[in-house]
Amino acid sequence: MKTVSFLRVAIWGMILLYAGPVPAQQGNKRIGLSDIVNGTFRQEASVGEMRSLPDGEHYTAMNRERTMIVKYSYRTGQPVETLFDTGNVRECAFNDFQDYVISSTGHHILILREIESIYRHSFRAEVYDYDVRRRMVKQLNASGKKIMIPTFSPDGRMCAYVEDNNIWIKKFDYDTETQVTKDGEANKIINGATDWVYEEEFSVTNLMAWSPDNEYLAYVRFDETDVPEYSMAMYGDSYYPHEQRFKYPKAGENNSKVSLHSYCVETKDIKTLQAPLNEDFYVPCIRFTAEPSQLAVMTLNRHQNVFNLYHANPKSGVFKLIMKDENKAYIDSDWIRAIRFSKSGYLYVSEQDGYAHIYRYSPTGVMQRQVTGGNWDVTRLIGEDETTGTVYYESAEESPLRRSVYAVDAKGKKTRLTAQQGTNSASFSSSYAYYVNRFSNANTPLRISIHETKTGKEIRLLQENTALREKLSGYAFSPKEFTMITTATGEELHAWIVKPANFSESKKYPVVMFQYSGPNSQSVLDRFGMDWEQYLATNGFICVCVDGRGTGARGEAFRKCTYLRMGDLESRDQVAAAVALGKLPYVDKDRIAIWGWSFGGYNTLMAMSVGNGVFKAGIAVAPPTDWRYYDTVYTERYMRTPRENKKGYDETSPINLAKNLQGKLLLVHGTADDNVHFKQSMDYAEALVQAGKQFEMQFYRDRDHGIYGGNTRMHLYTRMSDFLLENL
Repeated sequence: MKTVSFLRVAIWGMILLYAGPVPAQQGNKRIGLSDIVNGTFRQEASVGEMRSLPDGEHYTAMNRERTMIVKYSYRTGQPVETLFDTGNVRECAFNDFQDYVISSTGHHILILREIESIYRHSFRAEVYDYDVRRRMVKQLNASGKKIMIPTFSPDGRMCAYVEDNNIWIKKFDYDTETQVTKDGEANKIINGATDWVYEEEFSVTNLMAWSPDNEYLAYVRFDETDVPEYSMAMYGDSYYPHEQRFKYPKAGENNSKVSLHSYCVETKDIKTLQAPLNEDFYVPCIRFTAEPSQLAVMTLNRHQNVFNLYHANPKSGVFKLIMKDENKAYIDSDWIRAIRFSKSGYLYVSEQDGYAHIYRYSPTGVMQRQVTGGNWDVTRLIGEDETTGTVYYESAEESPLRRSVYAVDAKGKKTRLTAQQGTNSASFSSSYAYYVNRFSNANTPLRISIHETKTGKEIRLLQENTALREKLSGYAFSPKEFTMITTATGEELHAWIVKPANFSESKKYPVVMFQYSGPNSQSVLDRFGMDWEQYLATNGFICVCVDGRGTGARGEAFRKCTYLRMGDLESRDQVAAAVALGKLPYVDKDRIAIWGWSFGGYNTLMAMSVGNGVFKAGIAVAPPTDWRYYDTVYTERYMRTPRENKKGYDETSPINLAKNLQGKLLLVHGTADDNVHFKQSMDYAEALVQAGKQFEMQFYRDRDHGIYGGNTRMHLYTRMSDFLLENL
């Protein structure tokens, strides 16, 4: 397939869409809904979980049967050694496993089985210790209970873990267990692990850190006592439902009270490390630097616009402020967790010049130089090769729609490591001698390859999705075309379009608008995907996706212009884009629909409420319907609290705007959604009822935010497809 071209066109209140040179695929097969739902066009993305070993020359991976851990050479791809084999170790009572963790020395390997998901990222598992030198397997904890976040000490001779909200330490040399904390209690006290909102919004489940000398274990304690409890009915197959109850702080409500502690392995004493902050703050990350006396404690105030980096001494408890970063809106916590420490200091991504860029600081917090610069965003800080001082990162330097991988050496010389135009993402070996690149673009399925970092030479192709390429040649479909929409108010918005395979400019087509629209998100990216839009296009729809204001990779001003009024500009941009689409000669302006999931569902409701009838129909899946109902960390980052910003909350509430809704609506929700609660849709439905607005609703019993399991996805997409076919 040919590379997709990009065309930037600014026509007041209108758009011009790029129509070639890539032709529609002229195979014989028609894309069916089951092809989309059942993964007919799913990319083969797995080449085995490649985990770099400390030497940087080798990596490990499980075999397909999940019975072995094998060591491979990066350079040759050949197996070097079998590190673990269920059929060839002493006292192994199981045949397969799901995950593993290797200690720094390689003398112990933790084997994880019977993994049980808790929320989005967290899980419990049966954990076994494989003593490599004795070739023996035994359960890590004497109780035999499932545990969380097993964490090796740097020397690999100990492992900390959480069992029933308490921290324990296993000493391998003596085969002993020590209970560090004893106050853990469900829905009350959590030690070492994190509460629901930290996991969901900071993407962190483990807040334990070992000192480099193995003498101290630092951890965060959560007191959830005053956090309001949410309960949701789990209906199951019995005659009576049961309740699932968990702590969920909604906007403006109490968060968990967090405190920081250090445990001395030798004396077994616990010291409270008192950060010089008030009660309302977050600790999204703790990590020791190379110095045992320096625990890096990273905090955000409740508004999340002040980031403090402290060094705390785990023995004395003394805190020293190393760096402070402030922002008029908010600081992205992803960059806090991405900080890279070394003996020479640390790297941090800041938006202080209006774009996300990398800065180098000394160990004492003195800014030494700006590593990257320009009117483009760094999108990922990968790391630094400490031996050479070379920094590796991904960015949108070429285009907001694309991603490339770069290296900047100690003298500031920049090298682009990825040649292909599209979306690239790299993972490096621990020595940075090699990297695995994952590349795709709109017309090229995922290609995974290993490269030598120094020369950029491709050593080996791991995956090219040849079978998928051949399969695609048998189907009739239109590739994505990229364009820029200029609204009547002058906003230039990136978009893609998919037309019916037999498209004719002499016909009038209905349009379905796809969008997510959440802060710093991007749906319009030059990457491969064959999703629901292709099925709808097969059935005569034009499908369009527009990234409005507030989305990512276009600088801080574009990203944060929605601050304190989240949903206002985002929804108006979708309306403006729909108006522009309606002026195209082959678009029926009276048959335009919009849909979205989660924030996209919310924005669907907002757009249908402020759009003055531009949308004939809309589908909102699992939508927030008033930001007062959503969690503290996410909501207050963009809106502050309801008490501080009552007007902002009122004016961006679909519940408050229900009386203004225009168009046919399908409202969809899972009853066991722990993220966007089913109550949000229930209360919105009640507002529609009282406003005299008719609508359709589809709920799914005991399904969470993803709404999947069994035949659920097929039912959902059939329901949504039928709704669009009936109404457009």
